[in-house]
Amino acid sequence: MNASTEAPKVDVTILGGGLAGLTLAIQLRRQFPSLSMRIIERRRHPVPPAAHKVGESSVEIGAHYFDTVLGLKEHLMSAQLKKFGFRFFFSEGREDLDNVTELGASRYLSTPSYQLDRGLFENYLGEHVREQGVEFLDGAVVRSFDVGTQGAEHVVRYEVDGAHHEVRSRWLIDASGRAGLVKRKLGLQQDNAHNANAIWFRIGTKIDVDEWSSDATWLNRCDPPYRWLSTNHLCGEGYWAWLIPLASGSHSVGIVCDAVTHPLETMNTFEKSLEWFRVHQPRLARELEGKQHLLQDFCFLRNFSYGCKQVFSGDRWALTGEAGVFLDPFYSPGSDFIGISNTYITDLIARDLQGELINGRSHVYQQLYFSFYESTLSLYTNQYAMFGDPEVMPVKVIWDYTYYWGVLCQLFFQRRLTDLANLSRLSDHLNHSRALNVAMQNFMREWSKLSARRNDAVLLDQASLPWFAELNRGLRDELDEEGFRARVIEYTGLLNSLAAEIIEKACGEHPSLDATEARKLLSAVPATVSESLLFTKAA
Repeated sequence: MNASTEAPKVDVTILGGGLAGLTLAIQLRRQFPSLSMRIIERRRHPVPPAAHKVGESSVEIGAHYFDTVLGLKEHLMSAQLKKFGFRFFFSEGREDLDNVTELGASRYLSTPSYQLDRGLFENYLGEHVREQGVEFLDGAVVRSFDVGTQGAEHVVRYEVDGAHHEVRSRWLIDASGRAGLVKRKLGLQQDNAHNANAIWFRIGTKIDVDEWSSDATWLNRCDPPYRWLSTNHLCGEGYWAWLIPLASGSHSVGIVCDAVTHPLETMNTFEKSLEWFRVHQPRLARELEGKQHLLQDFCFLRNFSYGCKQVFSGDRWALTGEAGVFLDPFYSPGSDFIGISNTYITDLIARDLQGELINGRSHVYQQLYFSFYESTLSLYTNQYAMFGDPEVMPVKVIWDYTYYWGVLCQLFFQRRLTDLANLSRLSDHLNHSRALNVAMQNFMREWSKLSARRNDAVLLDQASLPWFAELNRGLRDELDEEGFRARVIEYTGLLNSLAAEIIEKACGEHPSLDATEARKLLSAVPATVSESLLFTKAA
């Protein structure tokens, strides 16, 4: 190609215009109004409501990324559903959800999250990026690309309506989801130790768990009495099933399970999944009976969780969203990791535009990103056997939330992900919390093997734990540098206190439990809370 016909050049080419690619474009546009970008997206827009994608339930980091970092709160509040938190029912083989242990909050906590109809959301994002002057090419298929090295430009060749095009760019971002275009080209695929499968479908009706009981006492335990707005988890050994409402009026239903305990072949069609529900979650099966005509889609994924050898490069390319790593739908971390990776990518681009060499920083950001991925992965790996445990699993959930809100959320909400100086000063505390989390995951797994699994008809109300509600509220505090450091130190002590109480409770019931690994860590950093942190009585 000669100079007169040379392909056009942009600052950033984004492969994929789904959630990760569109939100990155918005974040970049907000920071760099004149940055030239081209998004190449295979699917045509507008996509249908209740689009065939996972990632409908957001949690605090992802929600904050969407509503505050990207400034999309008006859309989220008007066109999506405000989520009534996570809710767990230990309902294996049961029809009577009102007569099993329920874990959740009786009221909305302070920091919001949302249920996202991905079709509605991505259509809005597509319109929004175009309004912001970003080139968003839908119905465009990437045919080949060259990843530039040692300062060379990246080149992408793609097709739209039968016409072939080429674009050169300084930066290349892979947001192509599970297609993993750059990952596959560069051989960056990496397995992890989490062997789980999933099926899911959308059905064109509302599934209202509040209608599954006429018990006024049970119904009125929540204010508002809208459990259906929660991400509802129906839990049993080796699996959990989700119920997620969508603003389009559809409901998302899924099963996520240990691959050995619940083979994918027992649920990989709608008919098989319905038969599976008849055995494991019969009340949901009854709700779905006779509604196959309302089925909008059905999908399954085998061994859905994976890592990646590299996500950021000094050669000015990066992977974000499912093009890089994917953990597990439990706790809905997908949007969180999009927000984290997009923030690192935006900072690397900013520094590159200022003429800074980014090799070293891209390596450090990748180390941090992988550390977040690995510590979050520990919440899932070999843990599914306890998901049906009404005694230990609620304790694990409280621990996992505390670790999430007290560590990772603090870094994101306080805009400290790229603050390497402060992260270095606090490395001892952050590393301690990470090691303690791994030790406690191991400990709780062993505890569950001895559990009596009593399934009392109670609501374990997270909102009734004042410290827990305050931990959530405090996410919205704006802290200066000293305040941030003080909080990390404070929450390290809080985690120690919670770990000590969990160990005392478990070992008090089961003296044979070995807590050596965790106790060694507890001796290094003092606990800071003297009162009880766990549920002391049923609500």
